Amino acid sequence: MDQHKAHISSYLSHGWVLTSLLILTLITVLLTWLDLGAFTIAVTLLVASIKASIVLTWFMHLKFESAFTRWIVVGTFALFILILIVTFFDYSFR
Repeated sequence: MDQHKAHISSYLSHGWVLTSLLILTLITVLLTWLDLGAFTIAVTLLVASIKASIVLTWFMHLKFESAFTRWIVVGTFALFILILIVTFFDYSFR
């Protein structure tokens, strides 16, 4: 079994993460007031994906994991995006 080195995140990094998540949440709320047509859902999903990647990287400590684990997460995101693209095309051409 691998021996993981202990890593301690600073309060400053948690503060930056909190600030960025709050700003992205504000952007999500502001996007509800804009009418972007068919792109509204795509833009809000993009913002939500950015927020999810920040949470994965900092709060779930993916930043400190092995490269294999990071590639598994990237592959999962890629599959998720592919499913979204297929769904949007199916919805658009009905």
